[in-house]
Amino acid sequence: MEVTVVPLDATQLKPVPTTFKFGSTFSNRMFTRVYSADGGWQDAKIGPYEPFNLAPATAVFHYAQEIFEGTKAYRRPDGNVNLFRPWENARRFNASAERMRMPQVDVEDHVGAIVQLVEMEHEWVPDAPASLYIRPTMIATDPALGVHASSGYLHFIIVGPVGSYFSSGFQPVPVYISDQYVRAVRGGTGAAKAGGNYAASLYVSEEVKAKGYAQVLWLDAVERRYVEEVGAMNIAFVYNGKHIVTPSLTGSILPGITRKSLLQLAPDIGYEMSEAMIDVEEMLADIKSGEITEVFGCGTAAVIAPVNRFEYKDIVYDIGDKTAGPVSQHLFKALTDIQYGRVPDPYGWTHTIEVG
Repeated sequence: MEVTVVPLDATQLKPVPTTFKFGSTFSNRMFTRVYSADGGWQDAKIGPYEPFNLAPATAVFHYAQEIFEGTKAYRRPDGNVNLFRPWENARRFNASAERMRMPQVDVEDHVGAIVQLVEMEHEWVPDAPASLYIRPTMIATDPALGVHASSGYLHFIIVGPVGSYFSSGFQPVPVYISDQYVRAVRGGTGAAKAGGNYAASLYVSEEVKAKGYAQVLWLDAVERRYVEEVGAMNIAFVYNGKHIVTPSLTGSILPGITRKSLLQLAPDIGYEMSEAMIDVEEMLADIKSGEITEVFGCGTAAVIAPVNRFEYKDIVYDIGDKTAGPVSQHLFKALTDIQYGRVPDPYGWTHTIEVG
């Protein structure tokens, strides 16, 4: 893929900020390319971060044909930059595209665009513990109404520095378990990273924020019995300080890259980790008895997010001593040490960009 680089003049160059919030600050440049049914992918370029000019009838606004990804770039101790499993994210991007009846991207082209953009914007990669968030997106662009797959698409990538996803940092967060509303159903779009999944979760998410909860834990849509995932991440339960269990992928759960990494990493650092269907009542009973000693969420944005409390059907369940437990801390350190290049990567997960 040939990428045209559009020069930026001095008025388009913002200084790299010293402070930033998650998801609200973006670098000077972005990657874009367009798709048509006749010409395929074309007009790949890296140019200024700027608004799009889209007609009010553009398909994405009306029928939500849209997908996105989330990955990060990490500043290494030697000053170079690590990407973490970008090919995994690219393959998941294509899986989402297939489910949403959108065109596939060439995985190498997609990762190559990320690498080139991060190379050009490497000054925006902050030092640890912050990182550079990378958001690839695809939207339907036909400027006409009608319920059908679009024939035109826009693929773009934006990047920006981020700190902790939660304002509390690596402090445990409280989570509300919804028994009335659901996120996704098997056969639906739950396994795709599509914006509509997140839009459907906002009603409950905003309600529980008013009650002091940071996230919603969703149950399966058929029986309202099995634990699925939290709004922004997968979930895992630690039994007796040594056995970690995460819900099985059933087709309605997003297959997280961090989740996949922990399934491989955790056994190598001394834990048993498995996948299973987790009954919510049994899980809460195990918290009450003390058999479950820790709960944590895992995802690109938060990496590891300890959970200190659940509320379900008006009953509150405190988890352990409500602090970040030793397993969560161990996994967080082990994974972030690899991501930031503080230790050797035995899995080949990282791709290093030398920035001189």
